[in-house]
Amino acid sequence: MLISSNIADERLTTAHRAKLAYVYVRQSSVNQVRQHQESTELQYRLVDRAIGLGWPPERVQVIDEDLGKSGAGGVDRHGFQKLIAEIGLGNAGLVVSLDASRLARNNRDWHQLLELCSVFGVVIADGERLYDPRAYHDRLLLGLSGIMSEAELHQLRMRLHQGERQKAARGELRLPLPAGLAYDRTGTIILNPDEEVQARFHLVFAKFRELQSARRVMRYLDRNGLSLPVRPLLGPSPHEVVWRAPDSARVLNILQNPAYAGAYVYGRRQKDPSRCRPGSLTGTVKVAIADWAVCLHAAHPGYISWEEFMANQGRLADNVCRYERRTLWRTAQGGSLQVSLSGGHRAFWQVVD
Repeated sequence: MLISSNIADERLTTAHRAKLAYVYVRQSSVNQVRQHQESTELQYRLVDRAIGLGWPPERVQVIDEDLGKSGAGGVDRHGFQKLIAEIGLGNAGLVVSLDASRLARNNRDWHQLLELCSVFGVVIADGERLYDPRAYHDRLLLGLSGIMSEAELHQLRMRLHQGERQKAARGELRLPLPAGLAYDRTGTIILNPDEEVQARFHLVFAKFRELQSARRVMRYLDRNGLSLPVRPLLGPSPHEVVWRAPDSARVLNILQNPAYAGAYVYGRRQKDPSRCRPGSLTGTVKVAIADWAVCLHAAHPGYISWEEFMANQGRLADNVCRYERRTLWRTAQGGSLQVSLSGGHRAFWQVVD
């Protein structure tokens, strides 16, 4: 609620009112924008707060380009960047937001904003009071607000993750299924009812037993004009089975997916901030089989046994090591490299002057 009165504050001067007032409006997701319209309208009414503080309506600008975008960082917020630019250009005298969490959910963005406001003498206002980032006590309160905003988001994520993991531990969390599996009407996991799809997956596993190489399996499928069924998570037909040309990545995805061994697995990948792309929160790395958070054997029908799945992983790992050793040996023969193999699994080399 906007509980403070719009009485002129000593923090506001004629120099502040000679510049523009910016009202920043943000909601974290599209669903929040649709389902929590009262919060959005409350933020738009902050325009009246700026007017009450002495700004004429034509000098109050609303920045709402970030509706539906998270303030947690890692996402391009064009509205926030516009606000930062206007402050840096000396155009802003007042920044109004409902609270600190609307401006930023991470300390990097929050303290960048505070530092610029301090340098250019911009006053920050929320639904309760005014803050001057140049004043020690106001800066302290603003810093604590930013910390609490980030901590609140962390607590929300932690609770959601714990609930999701507990549900997964019981095998009740509904996960996206690969093309060879499907949910029936009761929500039970079954083999894809399409017999052609089943036959193609049986063929892939049978050929890997025979050829012992994912690349050879891919070449066999390609020579015989056999496509692979896939279920994309994105695109024009998400979660629908489509047929695509075989390649090594698709064959490996089939051989390395424990769901085809009848296992219910949660936690095959974990987030790695160093792999996050600009403008995205995603960025994951594979987790070793022994470190999977949940792995329930024989949870549903599969195309192979768990024992065969583990044997396949060992075979694939040996193929990679053998390929790396062969590549390094050929490089050493053709250049000035000394190759040293440790345990037959990892290769270390040193350039010789």
